[in-house]
Amino acid sequence: MLPRSRLPLVLCAAALVLAGCGPAKGTAGSSPVSGLRGQESQASQGLGFPGFATKNTTRVGGADPVADAAAVAQAVYPSVSPATRPRVVALADANQVPGALAAAALMSAPLRAPILLSDGPNLPPASAGALKALAPTGAAEAGGAQLIRVGDVAAPAGLRTASVSGDDMFALARAVDTFLTQIRGRPSSNVVIVSADDASYAMPAAGWAAKSGDPILFVTRDGVPDQTRAALLTHQQPHIYVVGPGTLIPESVVNSLRSLGTVKRIRGFDPVSTSIAFARYYDGSFGWGAVDPGHGLVFANASRPLDALAAAPLSASGTYGPLLVLDSPDVLPTLLGDYLLDIQPGYRVDPVRGVYNHGWLMGDQHAISLSLQATIDAELEIVPVSGKTQRATAPTGPQLPVHPTAPPPAAGSGATGTFRPSGATGPAGKPAPPGRAKPGQPAAPARPGGRSGATGARGAGGAAGSRGGKPGR
Repeated sequence: MLPRSRLPLVLCAAALVLAGCGPAKGTAGSSPVSGLRGQESQASQGLGFPGFATKNTTRVGGADPVADAAAVAQAVYPSVSPATRPRVVALADANQVPGALAAAALMSAPLRAPILLSDGPNLPPASAGALKALAPTGAAEAGGAQLIRVGDVAAPAGLRTASVSGDDMFALARAVDTFLTQIRGRPSSNVVIVSADDASYAMPAAGWAAKSGDPILFVTRDGVPDQTRAALLTHQQPHIYVVGPGTLIPESVVNSLRSLGTVKRIRGFDPVSTSIAFARYYDGSFGWGAVDPGHGLVFANASRPLDALAAAPLSASGTYGPLLVLDSPDVLPTLLGDYLLDIQPGYRVDPVRGVYNHGWLMGDQHAISLSLQATIDAELEIVPVSGKTQRATAPTGPQLPVHPTAPPPAAGSGATGTFRPSGATGPAGKPAPPGRAKPGQPAAPARPGGRSGATGARGAGGAAGSRGGKPGR
């Protein structure tokens, strides 16, 4: 890979779509380089692994969320023709963390607005370049606006704009919610509640908001702020999903929310396990229910919470999928590794007939190292059932809670249709499947494949590997 300082500007611009570009804020950490010939020693690295892509992963290699947001926006909207341009783009303030996360909902239908980041009233070069390339056409639902300014952000000349403002994160989140309600003509039936005190726990909510349009609102350890309470009242007893453990959002706060709607909690014991719990969760019209193979997944480092906002359009387009949080640039957390093993695709006869997982990695090597990228790539690879490995012991630490029923399987799949985390019992009180440990006990031997014999079927395992009536793999 050529050193960043030696990359010509023209190559930097060409690499912007997947790697970000620009000096200082908005600089790419590991960019794919187009135009290298086979005689050049850097070609093998500059055009593929390890800095940009592997067979199961694609890196958005920005050195900060500003660059990542610019790259993702152009990956989702290549903008090479009117049909591939967005109608409107959202611009949020990179200095307002976690409040800017609420802007993720603007990527949902009908606006489908990708998100760029502003440095307060200043527009970083990466965002300016992406905005020019995207050339939004205007959204009639937003009064013909080409740009939605979320907070006190830059106001680029020559664009029709709509503004969403608030004095603090609570008011800003309410304003985004109100704006979307006006656009759609009705409030959403689901609302996501996250903590204002630790943005790393709120990261998984951004991808879901972008996909579903469910608003993100904030509470504190001390209670429900007035702006959040007022926003919830307009939803008229919605389904409220609280993301985070009791140490972050106390039960007293949850009890205060119960007068405003039906409340359920999605919890882990840290940001990593909370993101896994969110990925697995399913409750009717809410939740990914990602308990089987065949998903897009987004990986981001907890130290860069705004990467969740930058990545949100990837959760709401293409392969669609939840955001998973990493707590180190170098090591795959044990619990996350077990989750990836649980949903790893498998086949019995022919991998061509299988389903596949794909991972988007957010950030340069300081956020996710090359060795960790290779590890994630291996965890996502489709493998023969006999070649799947079993982890020697159950994950250490607290166990994740029981979640509602997983999505029903496709007709004729033969899958169970429910998911039970380690050591859990199902809604009907049935015991956990083989290979799952009860809390505090070692894992029992698993069937071939390392996770109850799953072979790529929709559902929690035990099926012959069929989906939609197709023969087992």
